[in-house]
Amino acid sequence: MLSILIPIYNYNAYPLVLELHQQCVECDVNFEILCQDDASTDFILENQKINKLTNTHYHNNAYNQGRGININLLASKAQFEYLLIMDCDTFPKDSNFIRNYLEIIQQEKPDLVFGGIEYQTNKPQKEQLLRYVYGIKRESVPNSQRKNNGYKNALTSNLLIRRSVFLKYPFDNSITTYGYEDLWFLAVLKSKGIKILHIDNPTYHLNLETSSQFLNKTKIALNNLALLVAANKITEENSRLVSTYKMVQKIRLTALLSFLFKKSENSISQNLLSEQPSIFLFDLFKLGYFCTIRNN
Repeated sequence: MLSILIPIYNYNAYPLVLELHQQCVECDVNFEILCQDDASTDFILENQKINKLTNTHYHNNAYNQGRGININLLASKAQFEYLLIMDCDTFPKDSNFIRNYLEIIQQEKPDLVFGGIEYQTNKPQKEQLLRYVYGIKRESVPNSQRKNNGYKNALTSNLLIRRSVFLKYPFDNSITTYGYEDLWFLAVLKSKGIKILHIDNPTYHLNLETSSQFLNKTKIALNNLALLVAANKITEENSRLVSTYKMVQKIRLTALLSFLFKKSENSISQNLLSEQPSIFLFDLFKLGYFCTIRNN
């Protein structure tokens, strides 16, 4: 009935797999847990323990291929009707996490379900605050708000999807670096009229990179977004950032914003790396950088 797909990169996924395995066994359901490690250099021995559990499989790629391709590979190996895509650095909030999904499958027979993402209340170290604050303000959206907004607040972590739907509309194999592969994937599903169901069945996001790492990854992701926009794969309908950029472009202010970004990048970065990072300034950082790479 259920294939759980976990792409892994430099993270100990064994505790997550063990918890999911125990929940599946308690539910007495046909299941498999498939883990694909994208050429990690860390936690290899820890993750190899996954293969000792029944109905589980752990494989390490020979070279790094990117998250989207990794998930596509997992889906091609899956044998059951429903796929549950989970990031390796998440963990179910509820001990009935799997049971909740099984009940939704039986009751609704949905094509697509998002269970939600939350962050634990204890703040991380100051070096990790930007990722934490961003997650709290932008990703941890209550189901009461998510369910009224369709695709707007969905993510591809903790996502249940019918296998036939995924195989018809997989991730874009051209995206091999970090960022926005999930936005494109969800945009395609939306354009094809696949209905999304929001439920209150969240996972905690546990792994928080440093603020400096998150800023660097944001730049890499924005480079991806620029390529997707240039290829007309992402439009203003899919992204608030792209929508804002198009508005700025219409009034011919992209060059000015790019100039101001280059002048103020260091001072904005100082705030984002501080103990009180501003999400407003983070939005300006992303817009300014996006204008810069689009103008080049």
